Amino acid sequence: MGNSDERDLVRRGYDALSYRYRADDAVAGQYAPWLADLDRRLPAAASVLDLGCGCGVPVARFLADAGHHVTGVDISDVQIDRARRLVPTGTFLRADAVHLELPPMSLDAVVCLYALIHMPLADQPRLIGRIASWLRPGGLLLATTGHNAWTGTEDNWLDGPATMWWSHADAPTYRNWLRQAGLSITSEDFVPEGTSGHALFWAQRPLS
Repeated sequence: MGNSDERDLVRRGYDALSYRYRADDAVAGQYAPWLADLDRRLPAAASVLDLGCGCGVPVARFLADAGHHVTGVDISDVQIDRARRLVPTGTFLRADAVHLELPPMSLDAVVCLYALIHMPLADQPRLIGRIASWLRPGGLLLATTGHNAWTGTEDNWLDGPATMWWSHADAPTYRNWLRQAGLSITSEDFVPEGTSGHALFWAQRPLS
């Protein structure tokens, strides 16, 4: 498959499975401590990008409720339509994150949870570099990545009618990509899922 085919699989998959993936009233669950930690580190009324925002729940909703200015980006029309309804104070764009253009040093934080892993591997280090450029000095990145390297698909994902596609490197590779982008890694954790899991990174753009 070419990159556009892979991204179409992801877009169509989330269009079809949006409600199966997350309900309107879903609780923050494992995201709760991460979001509370982020809120503690942010200035008041911070500008935050939720990259791969899905339906806006729980990340954009939590941040908007905490008084921050949230922009959400997702490749799925269904997810963006839901986010606009569920988080009316947020700004939501249907776009491919790989082609997103934002002003340099315009954001206090970028949140990218379970989204990088749906993007073509060749595009990921360049996107991480662009994320770093969007952050203000001292700005934060909270991201989940692959823990082990894997690329593949799953038919009837979530017991639904669509196929989903993932592509991710291993945690040491993401560590290198973050550092190459000029970010300082402040912590790295393992988030288990099934028989494997993901890496959770906190990274920061240096103050100078």
